[in-house]
Formats: sequence, C-alpha cells, structure tokens
Amino acid sequence: MKYNQVISGTFVRKLNRFLADVIINYQIEQVHIKNTGRLKELLVPDAKVLLEVNDNPNRKTKYSIIAVYKNDRLVNIDSLAPNNVVYQAIKHGQIPEIGNILTIKREVLFGNSRFDLYFENNDSSGFIEVKGVTLEHNDIAMFPDAPTYRGTKHIYELIKAQEDGYKGIIFFLIQMQGCKMFTPHLAMDKGFTQALIEAYRKGVSIIVYDAFVTEDQIVIGNKVPFYLPEIEKVD
Repeated sequence: MKYNQVISGTFVRKLNRFLADVIINYQIEQVHIKNTGRLKELLVPDAKVLLEVNDNPNRKTKYSIIAVYKNDRLVNIDSLAPNNVVYQAIKHGQIPEIGNILTIKREVLFGNSRFDLYFENNDSSGFIEVKGVTLEHNDIAMFPDAPTYRGTKHIYELIKAQEDGYKGIIFFLIQMQGCKMFTPHLAMDKGFTQALIEAYRKGVSIIVYDAFVTEDQIVIGNKVPFYLPEIEKVD
C-alpha cells in the first residue's frame, strides 16, 4: 500500500481522538489522526510524524497522520492500512497459512458481524478478521492499546462461524518491523484476551505478521510468533 504525497512534521499535542496539532513548515496545523486508538506511547510531544496530504477542498483538514517515529522505529498508525495490506498479501499468495486462494471478498456479513475478509481455498471457506497492531514494548507487540468491545464481539462471532463449519482466522498485522513476538494485552483488556484464548482452543487460527514500513508505503513482512497467557504456547 503506497501513499501518494507524504510530508513530515513535529507532533505537538492531541486535541481529541481524531485531531491533533502538528508543526508543518514552521506553522502549527490542525491535522486528522488516521487511528482512534490511544497511541499514548507514540503521539508524544516532539515526535516526528509522517502525514498524507489531501487536497480535497471539502475536507476540514488537509493533512492526516499516517506514521510516527518511535526512536528509530517507524510505526504506521493508519487504521485502514492493515485490511488493505492483508487483502493484497492473500490475493497474491503471500500468506501460505491460508493456502491456494480461489475467492477472496471484503466486508462480508455473518450473523451480527461484518468480517473484514471472506475466502475460499481448495479445502475450506471462512472468515478473516484483521487487527492492526501499533503498541510495542521491549520488542513485544501487543493488542489492543485500549479496551475493545467490538474486537471481542468479532472473536465470538468467529467462534460461531468455526462451529458452523467455516474456518475462522484472526490476523494480527504488526504495523512496524523488529518485534520478536506478539501477545494479547491482558492488562488492557482481559475480556479480549480471554476471548482470544477461547477461540484458539476451539480451532480459530491466529496468524501474526509484521510489516515493512517506509515513509510512504506499508507492505506485508514476515511471520511473527505469538504467546497466549495461560496456554503458554508459542506458534
């Protein structure tokens, strides 16, 4: 996934979930944040950020934060990017865990949820829920960075799909490089962690990849091992 026009700026402060002040060309500009998570460890004063330029006159803001440097590590925070990156990777056969894809569709309804992807391969059909991961501590990637009722609900819907004969997959895309492992953020959202463990025990697959991130692009990277509390299994 490539961005058309990207410039750099210096983060000043977060105004709310959607807006922030950023210094661009020596002036403070109000910009859009392409992620509604907390991002407390990333969006700190004086952090270098990358912004996508949008010249649509109907938009309230001209710039959107898409990435931020955490020390020397570049982290993509665009919440729309993971679905696009994973979709393209599966479509082009870059995720061997999913097999030879015959059909792949986006935003498909099942029960009370709309899953990110529906796929058919030589052996099965199923649903994939994609989660973008931006939180990292000591090279360990974690999700979520804020409590997520919606994310937990999707996991239970995937369990139901699995029980109905579909294949359920939760795909975590770490939106950076250099993480050695992924784990659910138990301290932040115990309910999500418990749901993920239950899903894994009932046959829902967990796939974790990192991403190659540059200032104007994010693409699929390499498989990353994961750890589930209480199960103590690394895959």
